[in-house]
Amino acid sequence: MYSITSSKDFEELSPFIIIGAGGGGEKLHNFAGVETAGFLDDSKEKQGKEFCGHIVESDLKKLVEETDSKTVAIMLPIGAEGAALKYAVEAIDLGQNVLTSFRSLPLEENPSLIKFANQAGVEIKQISSRLDNVEKTMGARPEKVTEVLPKITYKSEKPVIFVGGTSQECGKRTTTRKLGEEAKKRGINAKIFSTDEMGLEEPTDINFRAGSLSVMDVPAAVMGTIKYLDEVEDADMIFIEGQSSLTEQGNPHPKGLSASILFGAQPDCVVLCHRENHPFREPVGIETELKAIEAVEPTKVIALSINRRNADLSLDELEDKYNLPAVDLHTNANGGIERLLDTILEYVGE
Repeated sequence: MYSITSSKDFEELSPFIIIGAGGGGEKLHNFAGVETAGFLDDSKEKQGKEFCGHIVESDLKKLVEETDSKTVAIMLPIGAEGAALKYAVEAIDLGQNVLTSFRSLPLEENPSLIKFANQAGVEIKQISSRLDNVEKTMGARPEKVTEVLPKITYKSEKPVIFVGGTSQECGKRTTTRKLGEEAKKRGINAKIFSTDEMGLEEPTDINFRAGSLSVMDVPAAVMGTIKYLDEVEDADMIFIEGQSSLTEQGNPHPKGLSASILFGAQPDCVVLCHRENHPFREPVGIETELKAIEAVEPTKVIALSINRRNADLSLDELEDKYNLPAVDLHTNANGGIERLLDTILEYVGE
């Protein structure tokens, strides 16, 4: 009843005053059936400047009085729910219809707003996430939209080392923990960050199951955790355990999760783990994963951590093939964890 289901709905609500001179506002402005009467934004840096052919304003009442708008469209990001609610109430008071989105102001969580609009004789509509269509095709759906975190941007000035892998269960958690432990032994205030619910063992400093989050929230959660480790824990260096792989076959579902953690980590360098002849996973291999990591994120794979549980690989041959240090943490072969950390410290600068 309150969801936008076609471009005809936009035509009936036009012209719009769009709250939010950003990506969401531009997307709505360009949509078929949308006529834009003006833009408004709280950012003083945007006010008074041209955006999509309009000068960005700061006063909603003034915009309503000076334009032929019928609807105020609130296109604000997650985290701006307070501002979205303020504008919705003001718009209804000014006799305007309201268009919102599940990101900025989900109507299912604001039934009083629907009642207020009905009492004022105006329409209130929502650009829905259309989870009903997920239920239609899959037979199940989340109770509510799971994308809930503000989209922060944070890049640590301290070294961040990402531990990736060619598959699940190939040695990422062990490698991350042992690297952090060795760094701590050397007097470095290293922090070990696990992105899995099983990352409970000492000396891990913090963990959560990244797979429980919306893929849109994972980078923010990773950046937020790095920010916390920087500002609260005063980290000298951060080791982050990745999940799954960008290229593993047979189980495509965690690939997006793997990429999202990598994007949030924005690592200075990567240690890549590999388990040959994996008994219940389907890794493509070191070369493919290495290229994938360096293609999707501006970072560098600098060393290999090899799990030889199912194959007695030659570490020397791997080093010659990939021109990278290759060690076995379980036996400390080829320098083990000490050489792996030495390689990292040499790369990032002690």
